[in-house]
Amino acid sequence: MVGPVLLLVAGLLAAPSRAELSVMTWNVCAGTNAACPLYRAGALELAQSIGGYAIKSGPPDVIFLQEFCTGAAGTLELWLEQRTGRNWTVGSWGLTSNDGTPYACHPDRLGRPRGAQSIAVAVAGDPAEDGATFEAHPLPAPPWYVTRAVLCATVPARKVRACGTHLSSGRADDDRGPGAPYRTRQIRRLLEIAAEPGHRTVLGGDLNVAPPDSGYGSAAGRRAVAPLYRAYQECDQRGARRTGRWTREGKKLDYLFAPKGTVRSCRVARDVTLSDHKPVHVKLAL
Repeated sequence: MVGPVLLLVAGLLAAPSRAELSVMTWNVCAGTNAACPLYRAGALELAQSIGGYAIKSGPPDVIFLQEFCTGAAGTLELWLEQRTGRNWTVGSWGLTSNDGTPYACHPDRLGRPRGAQSIAVAVAGDPAEDGATFEAHPLPAPPWYVTRAVLCATVPARKVRACGTHLSSGRADDDRGPGAPYRTRQIRRLLEIAAEPGHRTVLGGDLNVAPPDSGYGSAAGRRAVAPLYRAYQECDQRGARRTGRWTREGKKLDYLFAPKGTVRSCRVARDVTLSDHKPVHVKLAL
C-alpha cells in the first residue's frame, strides 16, 4: 500500500548531473517538544533555520527530515530554490494518532497551525527531467500510538532511490514491549521498501536504536539494526566495527546507509544547537 504524500513542485533550472550524491539527515525537533529551539517556530523560521544550516557548507542533493511540520514544506521548498538557484521538490508525510486524526505540530508562537508532525524528503533537481517520484509506505507501528512510515524518492535519471524514516522511540508509550518488536519489524520492512533494482539506495533517518557494537542502548535495539549493516555501509562506520559518533545526548540514533564501498565522506555536525539531534552528512559515489 502506498500512502498519501504532500508533494510540492516548482520550476527552476536543475543543476547538472554529478557522479557524487550528497545527503543529509536531521531530526529537527520542531513539532511537540517544548525543550527544543524550533518548537513553535513558524514556517519561515523553520525554512530559514533548516535550509540555512543545510546549505551552509554547500547544499546537499537530498535532505531527510524528522519531526518536521507539513505546513512548512512549501516554504522550505521555496526558500531552498531562492537560495541555491536549483529546483527542489519536497515530499512530506504527516503522522496520525491512533484515532486516525493528524498528529499535530503544536501551533506557532502566534497561535497559527503548522500541520502534522512529519517526515520529509527534499530532492534537488527538476522532476520533469529527472522523473523523480515520491511514495510513502506504512511501517508496522503500535496501534496505541502514532503511525510510522518510510518516505522514498526515486530518481530514474540518476538511478537513485532515497528513503527517509523515523522509527518508534522505544518509550513506554511507544515500542514498549521486550525485544523491540516494532522497531525490529520496521527495519525489516524498511529494507524491503528501499531496494530498487538498477538504482543505488541511500536510506536513513532517526532509527531510535543504538549501533550493534556500541555497547549502549538495549540489546534488542542493537540486534534490530544489524541487518542494515549487513546490507549497506553506514556513513560513520569505522571499518568492521558497527558504531559511530553520537548524534543525540551521547548516543548514535541517526543514520545514513549507502551501498558498500560508495561512501566518500561522513560528517556529524556537533556544533549545531537548533535541535536535540545532530545532523549527519554523507557523500557517496554514484
